[in-house]
Amino acid sequence: MAPVRLRNTKGSNATEIEKKIKRGNALRQGSAWRSTRGLLVLLLLAVLGAGVAAWFYLASLDSDITETLVSQRELISPQPRLYTVPCSEDYENHKRHPGCTPQKCGRAVTDSVVTGEEAQVLRRLAERGLALAGSEGGASILDLHSGALSMGKQFVNIYRYFGDQIRDVFTPEDFQLYRDVRERIQAVIAETFGLDPNLMYLTKPTFFSRINSTMAKTQHDEYWHPHVDKVTYGSFDYTSLLYLSDYGSDFTGGRFVFMDQNGNRTVEPRAGRVSFFSSGSENLHRVEKVTWGTRYAITVSFTCDPAQAISDPALP
Repeated sequence: MAPVRLRNTKGSNATEIEKKIKRGNALRQGSAWRSTRGLLVLLLLAVLGAGVAAWFYLASLDSDITETLVSQRELISPQPRLYTVPCSEDYENHKRHPGCTPQKCGRAVTDSVVTGEEAQVLRRLAERGLALAGSEGGASILDLHSGALSMGKQFVNIYRYFGDQIRDVFTPEDFQLYRDVRERIQAVIAETFGLDPNLMYLTKPTFFSRINSTMAKTQHDEYWHPHVDKVTYGSFDYTSLLYLSDYGSDFTGGRFVFMDQNGNRTVEPRAGRVSFFSSGSENLHRVEKVTWGTRYAITVSFTCDPAQAISDPALP
Protein backbone atom coordinates (compact mmCIF):
# COMPACT_ATOMS: atom_id res chain seq x y z
CA MET A 1 0.00 0.00 0.00
CA ALA A 2 1.33 3.47 -0.88
CA PRO A 3 2.43 5.60 2.09
CA VAL A 4 -0.01 8.29 3.24
CA ARG A 5 1.47 11.79 3.41
CA LEU A 6 0.22 14.00 6.23
CA ARG A 7 0.22 17.78 5.84
CA ASN A 8 1.22 19.82 8.87
CA THR A 9 -1.45 22.39 8.10
CA LYS A 10 -4.14 20.05 9.24
CA GLY A 11 -2.77 20.01 12.76
CA SER A 12 -4.87 17.88 15.03
CA ASN A 13 -6.74 16.45 12.02
CA ALA A 14 -3.49 15.08 10.65
CA THR A 15 -2.69 13.57 13.98
CA GLU A 16 -6.12 11.98 14.15
CA ILE A 17 -5.84 10.56 10.64
CA GLU A 18 -2.40 9.18 11.46
CA LYS A 19 -3.85 7.45 14.51
CA LYS A 20 -6.66 5.96 12.43
CA ILE A 21 -4.19 4.72 9.81
CA LYS A 22 -2.02 3.12 12.47
CA ARG A 23 -5.10 1.60 14.07
CA GLY A 24 -6.27 0.28 10.69
CA ASN A 25 -2.85 -1.18 9.97
CA ALA A 26 -2.82 -2.82 13.40
CA LEU A 27 -6.28 -4.27 12.80
CA ARG A 28 -5.26 -5.62 9.38
CA GLN A 29 -2.08 -7.09 10.85
CA GLY A 30 -4.08 -8.65 13.69
CA SER A 31 -6.58 -10.04 11.23
CA ALA A 32 -3.79 -11.41 9.05
CA TRP A 33 -2.12 -12.96 12.10
CA ARG A 34 -5.38 -14.51 13.25
CA SER A 35 -5.90 -15.88 9.77
CA THR A 36 -2.34 -17.20 9.63
CA ARG A 37 -2.64 -18.55 13.15
CA GLY A 38 -5.84 -20.32 12.16
CA LEU A 39 -4.10 -21.92 9.20
CA LEU A 40 -1.19 -22.96 11.40
CA VAL A 41 -3.56 -24.48 13.93
CA LEU A 42 -5.37 -26.38 11.17
CA LEU A 43 -2.06 -27.56 9.74
CA LEU A 44 -0.87 -28.63 13.18
CA LEU A 45 -4.12 -30.49 13.82
CA ALA A 46 -3.82 -32.21 10.44
CA VAL A 47 -0.26 -33.30 11.20
CA LEU A 48 -1.25 -34.49 14.66
CA GLY A 49 -4.25 -36.29 13.22
CA ALA A 50 -2.10 -38.05 10.63
CA GLY A 51 0.40 -38.96 13.32
CA VAL A 52 -2.29 -40.35 15.60
CA ALA A 53 -3.83 -42.31 12.73
CA ALA A 54 -0.43 -43.74 11.81
CA TRP A 55 0.23 -44.63 15.44
CA PHE A 56 -3.13 -46.36 15.75
CA TYR A 57 -2.48 -48.25 12.51
CA LEU A 58 0.90 -49.47 13.67
CA ALA A 59 -0.27 -50.14 17.19
CA SER A 60 -3.22 -52.12 15.86
CA LEU A 61 -0.80 -54.74 14.55
CA ASP A 62 -0.20 -55.81 18.14
CA SER A 63 -3.06 -54.31 20.13
CA ASP A 64 -5.99 -55.33 17.92
CA ILE A 65 -6.21 -58.77 19.52
CA THR A 66 -9.87 -59.41 20.00
CA GLU A 67 -9.56 -62.83 21.58
CA THR A 68 -6.97 -64.86 23.47
CA LEU A 69 -7.49 -68.44 22.33
CA VAL A 70 -5.25 -69.84 25.05
CA SER A 71 -3.46 -67.92 27.80
CA GLN A 72 -0.13 -68.91 29.31
CA ARG A 73 -1.78 -69.68 32.66
CA GLU A 74 -4.20 -72.24 31.23
CA LEU A 75 -3.39 -75.94 31.09
CA ILE A 76 -4.98 -77.60 28.05
CA SER A 77 -5.14 -81.28 28.94
CA PRO A 78 -5.86 -84.07 28.24
CA GLN A 79 -7.69 -83.25 24.99
CA PRO A 80 -6.53 -80.51 22.59
CA ARG A 81 -8.62 -77.36 22.35
CA LEU A 82 -9.71 -77.20 18.70
CA TYR A 83 -11.08 -74.21 16.78
CA THR A 84 -12.37 -75.14 13.33
CA VAL A 85 -12.30 -72.72 10.38
CA PRO A 86 -13.39 -73.20 6.74
CA CYS A 87 -10.60 -74.54 4.52
CA SER A 88 -9.15 -72.15 1.94
CA GLU A 89 -8.65 -72.93 -1.75
CA ASP A 90 -4.86 -73.09 -1.37
CA TYR A 91 -4.88 -76.87 -1.39
CA GLU A 92 -6.58 -76.93 -4.81
CA ASN A 93 -3.34 -75.63 -6.35
CA HIS A 94 -1.49 -78.77 -5.24
CA LYS A 95 -1.95 -82.47 -5.84
CA ARG A 96 -4.48 -83.89 -3.42
CA HIS A 97 -3.56 -86.86 -1.24
CA PRO A 98 -6.61 -88.72 0.11
CA GLY A 99 -6.38 -89.42 3.80
CA CYS A 100 -4.10 -86.43 4.41
CA THR A 101 -4.92 -83.30 2.37
CA PRO A 102 -6.98 -81.06 4.67
CA GLN A 103 -10.72 -81.60 4.52
CA LYS A 104 -11.20 -80.28 8.05
CA CYS A 105 -9.25 -77.11 8.82
CA GLY A 106 -8.55 -75.23 12.02
CA ARG A 107 -6.10 -74.56 14.80
CA ALA A 108 -5.57 -76.43 18.06
CA VAL A 109 -3.54 -76.27 21.26
CA THR A 110 -2.50 -78.97 23.71
CA ASP A 111 -0.32 -79.13 26.81
CA SER A 112 -0.42 -82.92 27.15
CA VAL A 113 1.96 -84.07 24.38
CA VAL A 114 5.30 -82.88 25.77
CA THR A 115 6.19 -82.70 29.47
CA GLY A 116 7.82 -79.70 31.10
CA GLU A 117 10.97 -81.74 31.73
CA GLU A 118 11.20 -82.74 28.06
CA ALA A 119 10.74 -79.12 27.03
CA GLN A 120 13.65 -78.14 29.31
CA VAL A 121 15.90 -80.80 27.74
CA LEU A 122 15.01 -79.60 24.24
CA ARG A 123 15.57 -75.99 25.25
CA ARG A 124 19.05 -76.83 26.56
CA LEU A 125 19.72 -78.61 23.28
CA ALA A 126 18.70 -75.44 21.42
CA GLU A 127 20.79 -73.24 23.69
CA ARG A 128 23.91 -75.36 23.17
CA GLY A 129 23.47 -75.46 19.41
CA LEU A 130 22.67 -71.78 18.98
CA ALA A 131 25.58 -70.83 21.29
CA LEU A 132 27.90 -72.05 18.51
CA ALA A 133 27.02 -68.97 16.47
CA GLY A 134 23.74 -67.09 16.07
CA SER A 135 22.37 -64.21 14.03
CA GLU A 136 23.50 -60.61 14.45
CA GLY A 137 19.81 -59.70 14.51
CA GLY A 138 17.04 -60.82 16.81
CA ALA A 139 16.16 -64.17 15.20
CA SER A 140 18.38 -67.26 14.98
CA ILE A 141 17.58 -70.76 13.75
CA LEU A 142 19.05 -74.23 14.14
CA ASP A 143 17.91 -76.93 11.73
CA LEU A 144 19.12 -80.36 12.85
CA HIS A 145 17.92 -81.92 9.59
CA SER A 146 19.89 -79.83 7.11
CA GLY A 147 22.48 -78.65 9.64
CA ALA A 148 21.66 -74.97 8.96
CA LEU A 149 22.69 -72.59 11.75
CA SER A 150 22.47 -68.81 11.78
CA MET A 151 25.94 -67.25 11.85
CA GLY A 152 26.11 -63.48 11.62
CA LYS A 153 24.22 -62.48 8.48
CA GLN A 154 24.42 -65.90 6.86
CA PHE A 155 24.07 -69.62 7.57
CA VAL A 156 26.57 -72.44 8.00
CA ASN A 157 26.20 -76.20 8.06
CA ILE A 158 27.07 -77.31 11.58
CA TYR A 159 27.93 -80.85 10.50
CA ARG A 160 30.49 -79.64 7.96
CA TYR A 161 31.66 -76.56 9.86
CA PHE A 162 32.27 -78.27 13.21
CA GLY A 163 32.82 -81.84 12.02
CA ASP A 164 33.23 -84.45 14.74
CA GLN A 165 33.21 -81.73 17.41
CA ILE A 166 29.43 -81.62 17.05
CA ARG A 167 29.28 -84.79 19.17
CA ASP A 168 30.56 -82.71 22.08
CA VAL A 169 27.47 -80.51 21.69
CA PHE A 170 24.70 -83.02 20.99
CA THR A 171 24.16 -86.58 22.17
CA PRO A 172 22.29 -89.53 20.64
CA GLU A 173 19.78 -89.16 23.50
CA ASP A 174 19.05 -85.59 22.38
CA PHE A 175 18.21 -86.77 18.89
CA GLN A 176 16.13 -89.67 20.18
CA LEU A 177 14.00 -87.32 22.28
CA TYR A 178 13.62 -85.05 19.25
CA ARG A 179 12.31 -88.02 17.19
CA ASP A 180 9.98 -89.17 19.98
CA VAL A 181 8.47 -85.70 20.32
CA ARG A 182 8.06 -85.38 16.55
CA GLU A 183 6.16 -88.70 16.46
CA ARG A 184 3.84 -87.59 19.27
CA ILE A 185 3.12 -84.27 17.58
CA GLN A 186 2.40 -86.06 14.32
CA ALA A 187 0.03 -88.45 16.11
CA VAL A 188 -1.98 -85.70 17.83
CA ILE A 189 -2.34 -83.75 14.58
CA ALA A 190 -3.58 -86.88 12.79
CA GLU A 191 -6.06 -87.69 15.56
CA THR A 192 -7.37 -84.14 15.82
CA PHE A 193 -7.93 -83.66 12.09
CA GLY A 194 -8.98 -87.24 11.33
CA LEU A 195 -5.94 -88.21 9.25
CA ASP A 196 -3.95 -91.36 8.64
CA PRO A 197 -0.60 -90.62 10.38
CA ASN A 198 1.14 -92.97 7.98
CA LEU A 199 0.21 -90.63 5.13
CA MET A 200 1.79 -87.60 6.84
CA TYR A 201 5.46 -86.84 6.32
CA LEU A 202 7.91 -84.58 8.06
CA THR A 203 8.97 -81.79 5.68
CA LYS A 204 11.36 -78.85 5.57
CA PRO A 205 11.99 -76.45 7.08
CA THR A 206 11.70 -77.91 10.57
CA PHE A 207 13.88 -76.01 13.05
CA PHE A 208 14.59 -74.51 16.47
CA SER A 209 14.19 -70.75 16.77
CA ARG A 210 15.56 -68.25 19.26
CA ILE A 211 14.05 -64.77 19.19
CA ASN A 212 14.95 -61.71 21.26
CA SER A 213 14.52 -57.94 21.02
CA THR A 214 17.78 -57.24 19.15
CA MET A 215 17.21 -55.05 16.08
CA ALA A 216 16.90 -56.95 12.79
CA LYS A 217 19.99 -56.85 10.56
CA THR A 218 18.73 -58.88 7.58
CA GLN A 219 15.37 -59.99 6.22
CA HIS A 220 15.92 -63.35 7.94
CA ASP A 221 15.57 -61.51 11.27
CA GLU A 222 12.16 -60.07 10.33
CA TYR A 223 10.04 -62.87 11.72
CA TRP A 224 7.00 -60.71 12.50
CA HIS A 225 5.50 -60.32 9.01
CA PRO A 226 2.07 -61.90 8.33
CA HIS A 227 2.28 -64.97 6.11
CA VAL A 228 0.60 -68.19 5.03
CA ASP A 229 2.74 -71.32 5.37
CA LYS A 230 1.22 -73.13 2.37
CA VAL A 231 1.91 -70.10 0.18
CA THR A 232 5.38 -69.46 1.61
CA TYR A 233 6.67 -73.03 1.58
CA GLY A 234 4.38 -74.97 -0.75
CA SER A 235 5.03 -78.35 0.84
CA PHE A 236 3.38 -77.48 4.18
CA ASP A 237 -0.04 -78.98 4.90
CA TYR A 238 0.09 -78.93 8.71
CA THR A 239 2.26 -76.68 10.87
CA SER A 240 3.07 -77.15 14.54
CA LEU A 241 5.03 -75.20 17.11
CA LEU A 242 6.43 -76.61 20.32
CA TYR A 243 7.16 -73.81 22.78
CA LEU A 244 10.23 -74.15 25.00
CA SER A 245 9.82 -70.99 27.11
CA ASP A 246 7.04 -69.13 28.90
CA TYR A 247 5.31 -65.95 27.82
CA GLY A 248 5.40 -63.33 30.55
CA SER A 249 8.29 -64.77 32.57
CA ASP A 250 10.93 -65.74 29.97
CA PHE A 251 9.94 -63.07 27.46
CA THR A 252 7.29 -60.48 26.59
CA GLY A 253 5.80 -59.93 23.17
CA GLY A 254 6.29 -62.97 20.97
CA ARG A 255 2.71 -64.21 21.08
CA PHE A 256 1.43 -66.20 18.09
CA VAL A 257 -1.36 -64.31 16.32
CA PHE A 258 -3.94 -65.74 13.92
CA MET A 259 -5.19 -62.89 11.73
CA ASP A 260 -8.85 -63.47 10.90
CA GLN A 261 -11.14 -61.11 8.98
CA ASN A 262 -13.18 -60.37 12.08
CA GLY A 263 -10.23 -59.89 14.44
CA ASN A 264 -6.95 -61.28 15.69
CA ARG A 265 -6.71 -64.33 17.94
CA THR A 266 -3.64 -65.19 19.93
CA VAL A 267 -1.91 -68.13 21.57
CA GLU A 268 0.36 -67.34 24.52
CA PRO A 269 3.43 -69.64 24.60
CA ARG A 270 3.97 -71.99 27.51
CA ALA A 271 6.93 -74.38 27.83
CA GLY A 272 5.80 -77.79 26.56
CA ARG A 273 2.74 -76.37 24.76
CA VAL A 274 2.07 -77.55 21.20
CA SER A 275 0.06 -75.33 18.86
CA PHE A 276 -0.84 -76.77 15.46
CA PHE A 277 -2.98 -75.82 12.50
CA SER A 278 -3.75 -76.46 8.84
CA SER A 279 -1.23 -74.49 6.77
CA GLY A 280 -3.48 -72.70 4.24
CA SER A 281 -4.77 -69.12 4.02
CA GLU A 282 -7.45 -69.96 6.55
CA ASN A 283 -4.65 -69.56 9.09
CA LEU A 284 -2.90 -66.35 8.11
CA HIS A 285 -0.63 -65.59 11.04
CA ARG A 286 2.35 -63.75 12.46
CA VAL A 287 4.44 -63.55 15.61
CA GLU A 288 4.52 -60.38 17.71
CA LYS A 289 7.89 -58.71 18.09
CA VAL A 290 9.66 -59.88 21.23
CA THR A 291 10.14 -56.86 23.49
CA TRP A 292 12.09 -58.45 26.33
CA GLY A 293 13.81 -61.75 27.10
CA THR A 294 14.28 -64.73 24.78
CA ARG A 295 11.66 -66.92 23.13
CA TYR A 296 12.57 -70.52 22.20
CA ALA A 297 10.41 -72.78 20.05
CA ILE A 298 10.54 -75.61 17.51
CA THR A 299 8.64 -75.43 14.25
CA VAL A 300 7.70 -78.96 13.12
CA SER A 301 6.03 -79.11 9.71
CA PHE A 302 4.26 -81.90 7.85
CA THR A 303 3.33 -82.55 4.24
CA CYS A 304 0.98 -84.94 2.49
CA ASP A 305 3.33 -85.25 -0.47
CA PRO A 306 5.83 -88.11 -0.02
CA ALA A 307 8.11 -86.44 -2.58
CA GLN A 308 8.58 -83.56 -0.10
CA ALA A 309 9.37 -85.81 2.89
CA ILE A 310 12.56 -85.52 4.95
CA SER A 311 14.05 -87.94 7.45
CA ASP A 312 14.53 -87.48 11.16
CA PRO A 313 17.94 -85.99 11.98
CA ALA A 314 20.85 -88.20 13.07
CA LEU A 315 24.29 -87.45 14.41
CA PRO A 316 26.97 -87.90 11.73
